[in-house]
Amino acid sequence: MSSGLNLAQQEAVNYLHGPCLVLAGAGSGKTRVITHKIARLIQAGVEPKRIAAITFTNKAAAEMRERAKGLIGRNAKGVVVCTFHALGVRMMREDGAALGLKPAFSILDSDDVTRILKDAGGTTDAATARIWQWTISKWKNMGLNAAQAEAQAADDNERITARIMGRYEERLAAYQSVDFDDLIGMPLKLLSEHDEVRAKWQAALAHVLVDEYQDTNATQYEVLKALVGTRGRFTAVGDDDQSIYGWRGATLDNLKRLPIDFPQLKVVKLEQNYRSTSAILRAANQVIGPNPKLFPKTLFSELGEGEPVRVVDADHEAHEAERAVARIQTLRGSEATSQGEQHKEFRDFAILYRANHQARVFEQALRKAQIPYKVSGGQSFFDRAEIKDLCGWFRLWVNSDDDPAFLRAVTTPKRGIGHATLASLGTFASQYKLSLFEALFSPSLPSVLPKRALQDLHEFGRYVNDLEYRARRTLGAEDARAFLTDWLKDIDYEKHLYDGEDSEQLAASRWTNVLEFCDWMAQRCGGQIADASGADVQTERKSLLEVAQTISLLSTISEREQDQNVVTLSTLHAAKGLEWPHVMLVGVTEGLLPFKLDDDGGRQQQISDSTLERLQEERRLMYVGITRAQRSLVVSWTKRRKKGREMVAAQPSRFIAEMALDLKTAKEDPREKIKALRAEFARKAALSAAAAAAST
Repeated sequence: MSSGLNLAQQEAVNYLHGPCLVLAGAGSGKTRVITHKIARLIQAGVEPKRIAAITFTNKAAAEMRERAKGLIGRNAKGVVVCTFHALGVRMMREDGAALGLKPAFSILDSDDVTRILKDAGGTTDAATARIWQWTISKWKNMGLNAAQAEAQAADDNERITARIMGRYEERLAAYQSVDFDDLIGMPLKLLSEHDEVRAKWQAALAHVLVDEYQDTNATQYEVLKALVGTRGRFTAVGDDDQSIYGWRGATLDNLKRLPIDFPQLKVVKLEQNYRSTSAILRAANQVIGPNPKLFPKTLFSELGEGEPVRVVDADHEAHEAERAVARIQTLRGSEATSQGEQHKEFRDFAILYRANHQARVFEQALRKAQIPYKVSGGQSFFDRAEIKDLCGWFRLWVNSDDDPAFLRAVTTPKRGIGHATLASLGTFASQYKLSLFEALFSPSLPSVLPKRALQDLHEFGRYVNDLEYRARRTLGAEDARAFLTDWLKDIDYEKHLYDGEDSEQLAASRWTNVLEFCDWMAQRCGGQIADASGADVQTERKSLLEVAQTISLLSTISEREQDQNVVTLSTLHAAKGLEWPHVMLVGVTEGLLPFKLDDDGGRQQQISDSTLERLQEERRLMYVGITRAQRSLVVSWTKRRKKGREMVAAQPSRFIAEMALDLKTAKEDPREKIKALRAEFARKAALSAAAAAAST
């Protein structure tokens, strides 16, 4: 099982009986180590179902499942591979009754939370509600409830937010709903306050592996500690140099605490990089050098020296974008190397930047050059209004007490139930402490609503009950597909989309999204389905209701993503974990990377601790960007940049100097510039010739 592993990887894989921290540098094969360790645990007699591998994204979990399946075969099916949030859902579905939750509780999305907070705080301003939302999320990640947050509030604003948090908590309990932060906080409450639940889960899990450990927050660390108990049979895999999520609660304190809380901790460093050339890694090691080290390490590669890292300056952002496009055209136009390098595809290139707004000028330049591209980290499929509409209905089938889902379903598409009726229903439900759905069937409701409104509500309630009954009994992909098709016709959802859009093209696009989503839902119900090769495969059949229960956890339909042959535009945060042969790191300018810091950009002799921490995280972000590159890396900055409506003078980022490049080789080779001009000239000549031929 350990064939093909280097000595450090083998050491991490073979250490089974205690706590283990694997410091996996960028490109050092951490997923390989995790999957091989799962195989080694099974080989040592651990039942697959007693092994949990926890990741941070659904996409990472899907990739790990595939890798494990390829290595282990059928046994991989029993291993619990999921995100922290998915594990939290599993624990709460099984044991949430101890906290007063029904197994069919609802998981609210960000928009639902904003709506509830607007109501709880008595405002119509979504921006204010989102500020409360962010603060409450931060408190929950710190393990605080409303009373604790109010007790330690620093000012009146925080005290008001803490009181709103109290009302928000009451509403969640009434709706039998949780938000994403609760999927970590409530399992911790279960494990901390209920000895029998803690004993059950510690017995169920013999070994826990955590990927991207540096991204855990304080609450996630406490969950891990409670799950593994004093035996401490876990493997934490992470890299302190790639900790870039401090702004959402991730803390390096979790790395510092491991050797204190688990004195017998074994630390293994993976320093051999299998991704990048020595020139690229040297720049990465130099940049990260000034940051304090918890566990010092230096990446090295046996892939050869490679091309020098280039630094390019540009007059302004548009000029920078033109140069990036010219480089893509040049490298794609150049012949394959004597080492047998393949012809370069568009998918081999990535343009990485610090902030979303920087993408626009590069999109314009790529479109002008007719180069296909995608913007990574764009709108999630599940963020589309039409998908949220359908998910609102699914959530209501799963949990009829889910008031936000009720309001979405009853008004989408419109069914003659107006706001006045819903307001009266809401007042009645609050008065009698009922959910909206429960209130709908109350014998006292006729006293507050006219007969017609009551009939419409009852008809809707009976329809939802009927759908829930049928969805519970709908098994397998074919039946699910037929059910969903009939349901969409029933509610006339296609007409609803076309009525709501001025553009028929946009309405058609949204309807296509709906059909794709329903097809994907049906596929997840299993049964006789076709695999990628077209062959029929038999999978476990699930009911449509079971699939609907998991829907709120999914952030993207990652199983359906295809490897498109396009240039990738991405923020540095979204690029983490990915790699490309040729990377252009753009906008590496003071004020952008590092992002504007306090205390005069952090250049004063004495700077605050918080500013220093932010600078260190920005440096880690630069390190992440550099280590995405496999064969070539260009770092560019602009002499002027747009600030509001003005152009202001700009300086190269301090991180460029920290790369300590050889200035003779770092400057862009003029021969490459000539090649780029020739490629551009040839492209324009070809377009002119084609236009002339078309006109004759």
